[in-house]
Amino acid sequence: MARNKVTQVKLAEILGITPTTLSFKMNGKSTLSLKECVEIKRKAFPDKTLDYLFATDETGSEKGE
Repeated sequence: MARNKVTQVKLAEILGITPTTLSFKMNGKSTLSLKECVEIKRKAFPDKTLDYLFATDETGSEKGE
C-alpha cells in the first residue's frame, strides 16, 4: 500500500466502509468478502493479481509442505 501511496482511508472510501471497519478486516477481526477483494484490486491495484495482494503465510507451499 505504501509503495502505491494508497492509504487505509482511501481503501475504505473505495469499499464504502469506515476506516475502522477496514482496520478490523485488515487485522483479521472481520473478513473481507471476495467482492471487496476484487474492488480493491480493480480500483487501487489494477496491475497486481489477487494472489499477490492477498497472499498469506498459511498456504502449504510456503510452510514447506
